[in-house]
Amino acid sequence: MSEDRAPPRTVIENIDAVMQLEEQAVAQRSRPDRLSDSIADFVGSLWFVAVHVVALIGWVLLNVGLIPVLGPFDPYPFPFLCMFVSLESVLVSTFVLIKQNRMSWLADQRAHLDLQVGLLSEREATKILQLLDRVASQLGIEQQVLDGETRELESVTAVDRLARELHDRRPNSGAQRRRT
Repeated sequence: MSEDRAPPRTVIENIDAVMQLEEQAVAQRSRPDRLSDSIADFVGSLWFVAVHVVALIGWVLLNVGLIPVLGPFDPYPFPFLCMFVSLESVLVSTFVLIKQNRMSWLADQRAHLDLQVGLLSEREATKILQLLDRVASQLGIEQQVLDGETRELESVTAVDRLARELHDRRPNSGAQRRRT
């Protein structure tokens, strides 16, 4: 059985840094963005579904004459209800799209940050391999330790070449479409 141990300090620092970035993104939202997010959050909840189910059932019951307290004002086929639901769907979808666009922008920002960290990590790893190669060379164990893959990895990665290769090999890329 393994004990539950506290994560290492560096992990906690990374979590804190990520949380700080997330908090900054939330704090930097404009008032309209906050309103839009609140509406989109409500629309995506079970409360929204429950309110709509109750409202729609009430509307139908009222307008077919099953609630005698009030008279029907929107008889079958419920044109006012259809108009209201159509207008609401336009507004709801707009709020959802606004939130999705903002979340997509944040995801792009995170992806750019991740790419920068990855590129920095790759450079660091390359430098470490090059340094280890020099140490091994000075100790006279170069031929015994280093294999072809290590030699390959210690060379600087051409990111632009990797990006082109990835693009060319992806399904539905321009190169794939031209071949068919």
